[in-house]
Amino acid sequence: MELDGKIALVTGGSRGIGRSICLRLASMGALVYINYVNRTDAALETRKRIVENGSRAEIIGFDVSDSAAVTGAFKQIVAEAGSVDILVNNAGITRDGLMARMKEADWDAVMDTNLKGVFLCSKAASRGMMKKKWGRIVNISSVSGFAGNPGQVNYAAAKAGLTGLSKSMAREYGSRNITVNSVAPGYIETEMTDQLTEEVKGQLQSDIPLGRLGTTEDVAGAVAYLISEDGRYVTGQSIHVNGGMYM
Repeated sequence: MELDGKIALVTGGSRGIGRSICLRLASMGALVYINYVNRTDAALETRKRIVENGSRAEIIGFDVSDSAAVTGAFKQIVAEAGSVDILVNNAGITRDGLMARMKEADWDAVMDTNLKGVFLCSKAASRGMMKKKWGRIVNISSVSGFAGNPGQVNYAAAKAGLTGLSKSMAREYGSRNITVNSVAPGYIETEMTDQLTEEVKGQLQSDIPLGRLGTTEDVAGAVAYLISEDGRYVTGQSIHVNGGMYM
């Protein structure tokens, strides 16, 4: 398979979009490390699904915003598997609220996980990638980082920051055959959107030219393209997966 012999780490890989990305990369032949923080059960379920499909996966728990934890996790993966060839920075949190009422701690928490975490993991992964002169980094952004969203100034700012981070990394690492891109999902069917009423879902769909919410598999497909040989000449780009709601 296309990714045979490659080692992939997907942060926030235990559920939702992250789970689908793990399943997709494993189906392409990669050994996938599934990162999680608290939900060990969810990470084990993702691994179970991958193994049942005849592919390989391991779980690894660490907080992407903790520098020491990130360093330790990458040392563990390298010791066990030899390298990290593919990094998908998917881990993210929300602490929504109107800016006038937002607590500084909520701003800091979102920035630490959603932006600083990408910096820490990418820096750690890039060392081995530069030595091998091959690597793929995909950062999961959001439509909110491009269009903005009321009540999400912290989340939108962090996701917008990923665009500049990804482009700068792409310029720095391109000469080492390392591509860096971002994927910006719109409204995707996840546990979060499952909590919305049918009325709210209908309103959301009315703003989407394709007339439906996206699936986690839609996002995983875009990630798979960027990591695959077909995407070898694509770097510094933001791929929008939103059904046309943002153009």
